[in-house]
Amino acid sequence: MGRLFLINLDGNFYRCKHCETHFALVDDIISKSFHCRHGKAYLFDKVVNITVGVKEERMMITGLHTVVDIFCVACGSIVGWKYEAAYETTEKYKEGKFILERFKVLGPDGSLYLTAQEAHVAESDADDV
Repeated sequence: MGRLFLINLDGNFYRCKHCETHFALVDDIISKSFHCRHGKAYLFDKVVNITVGVKEERMMITGLHTVVDIFCVACGSIVGWKYEAAYETTEKYKEGKFILERFKVLGPDGSLYLTAQEAHVAESDADDV
């Protein structure tokens, strides 16, 4: 493997929760109204420091899409997916855009998104102290 060159972002950005590699600027969010298996997901126009997996057809809530999983270039963690093709006319705006799963990244303030179940467990643990 060759030398790894990372792009460092300035301002408010999302980053890998495992290795803190920069991914995307807050200003590049198109929508916060997306959902994934682990809860919230955000649609971005641009994402950096990722590699892509193989193309596959996935049936999603909004219909059939061709997608590739996206991985952190530094640690290899899966962090979301990229829309390669959308078959419904109303979904074409997603093509070439990226989803970052909120559960898998740190927020601009360093916060980690917790699912409702994890938040409940964390609250219970705090009450026990």
